[in-house]
Amino acid sequence: MNNHERQIEKANTFIKENSNQKERDYQPTYHFTAPVGWLNDPNGLIQHKGIYHLFYQFHPYSADWGPMHWGHATSSDLVHWEHQPVALAPSEDYDLGNPGEGYGCFSGSAVVKDGDLFLLYTGHIDSKNPKEVQCLATTQDGIHFEKHPNNPIIDKPPHSLSNDFRDPKVWSYEDTWYMVVGTSHNGDGAAALFQSDDLINWEYCGPVAKSDGTLGDMWECPDLFPIQNKHALIFSPMKDEGHGKALIQVGDMDYDTKRFTKDYDVEIDQGFDLYAPQTFLDEKGRRILIAWMDHWASKFPTKEEGWAGAMTIPREIKLNNEGNVRFQPVEELKMLRAKEEQYHELNFTKSFSPETKGQSIEIKSSFDLSTTNSETFGLKVLKSDDGEEFTEIKYDAKTSKVTVDLNKAGHVSGIASAEVEPSEELLLHIYIDRCSVELFINNGEKVITNRVYPKNTSNQIEFFGEENVAVKELNVWELKK
Repeated sequence: MNNHERQIEKANTFIKENSNQKERDYQPTYHFTAPVGWLNDPNGLIQHKGIYHLFYQFHPYSADWGPMHWGHATSSDLVHWEHQPVALAPSEDYDLGNPGEGYGCFSGSAVVKDGDLFLLYTGHIDSKNPKEVQCLATTQDGIHFEKHPNNPIIDKPPHSLSNDFRDPKVWSYEDTWYMVVGTSHNGDGAAALFQSDDLINWEYCGPVAKSDGTLGDMWECPDLFPIQNKHALIFSPMKDEGHGKALIQVGDMDYDTKRFTKDYDVEIDQGFDLYAPQTFLDEKGRRILIAWMDHWASKFPTKEEGWAGAMTIPREIKLNNEGNVRFQPVEELKMLRAKEEQYHELNFTKSFSPETKGQSIEIKSSFDLSTTNSETFGLKVLKSDDGEEFTEIKYDAKTSKVTVDLNKAGHVSGIASAEVEPSEELLLHIYIDRCSVELFINNGEKVITNRVYPKNTSNQIEFFGEENVAVKELNVWELKK
């Protein structure tokens, strides 16, 4: 047994012995969480031989961030996930550091070559120079992984790049492998491009895209991919000026010049709790995104229960007829729907409460703005009996702005907002799951994602408005896994 196998066995034994030791009061019903310990970035998203694979940054031994492993789960439907053995653990001189420092198998991606699954990741050790290198792992069965003997396959960043050099995303184009790595180029955030014929020997092609000085000094978790007749680049900028935690740029990729040119960029999510999104192309031809549904400044109330971190629901990315990016929940989530409550042409003044209650709920509501007299209206979810605890979603007709107020949502605070295009209709599609609220506005024009931590008795829904509110259609579902 080599050292990697020993570290994998150690982690799996710990997980088996500790995963059911504490009650999880905040455990979501249908969002992915680790069996124990700390979870952050999704890694290696891929569908291989019909099975979806979700790898993720994982510290099994503590609910705090620590030496990074790769957790692993599989699914046949993107909804029901089965935990698998740990895929990667720090074990070598390029990813195993000393106690007290940051080290491990940092973020990366997965590809299929000649029918086999390959993982590419960053080996990180704080005290080494360079501190970050790119590595490869292989598998025979899709479950147990071996680190390649040629590791690290990229042993240092090119001279023009900083020592922050991580999170390889790999894909193939016309029989050539390409890789983008998050980095900094002359002090600005950038995505470095490499190419290879065999996944082992890589040639540096320069920065495929970089900041103009306003998009951060380091781009984490880059992801470059085709989408319809365009290309898109996703990254999570560090120390950016006025932008959110993750951006998507839509534009064109020129494989001759090895450069990506953006037409525009937008925030992927207007909420506080989305970071390090990654995408993959599934066998149905869909571009699907999953992200870490947390942020580094969070207090993580779940740590008292022995765990921290969750993933967003999977979202399909599309461009509409005008070329604007849209995010929609994947269709498979409909299989969670149980009891339904439905209304057509509903009008109310002051307030309305559906009969359905719960903390795992889906709500779809279509508001007729042409006949609604109330200047502001919305709904409160995860509301307590005494009305003191709730998450408020509100629309302001004057500003065409949707806000999500967390100041009474439990253990969190702040107001997230998104401005939408003026229209005669407002569509709100909401996924609630015990400790999270994900809001999709106007068929994915904007998305607002937030973690919340209400009492487990806060389960009511209440719509409100100052004057008459006209609802074309309202559907409320209980969701059960």
